[in-house]
Amino acid sequence: MAGLAEAIPESNVGFRMLKQMGYDPGACAAAEPVGIEIRRSRAGLGAEPAVAPAPAPAAVARTREEAERERRREEEMVVELRARKSTQWRGRRVLWDYRKAEAALAQLENREVEPPAPEGEEKGSDEEEEVITEEDLLNILAKLRDQHHYCLYCGCKYESADALANECPGLNEDDH
Repeated sequence: MAGLAEAIPESNVGFRMLKQMGYDPGACAAAEPVGIEIRRSRAGLGAEPAVAPAPAPAAVARTREEAERERRREEEMVVELRARKSTQWRGRRVLWDYRKAEAALAQLENREVEPPAPEGEEKGSDEEEEVITEEDLLNILAKLRDQHHYCLYCGCKYESADALANECPGLNEDDH
């Protein structure tokens, strides 16, 4: 607040703008600058803080119960959202791994692979999207391991089933 005790110098850009708008420093009636009040609320200028009458004790208890109910409901919603997002992520991960495994199997069997359509484009409007489950993924991973001694997550084709069993940490991505 030390800056309010000093006059603004005439070289100041703000002072020059005030002078251009008609400000006369000698004709000012106020001896002191207007004080600064820092407002934390978002209410407009001139808004008075609302003074509410003291609530009855029963209303306070009811309000606490309502607040506790609201808090529990929000916590349940957060848990539900987290579970839903986790399930969505797992589903996308299964689909991604399935497509990678399918491409690896096709390459090992020397077959042609149809490249996936770019995002936003559909293969065909008549086709329904195939639902791929974790069981489908496990089946194709087992086929890769049993027939071709290949681990999708290691990215290696092993010489034998024994080498695969000894060197690969496991069937699932979590094992790697």
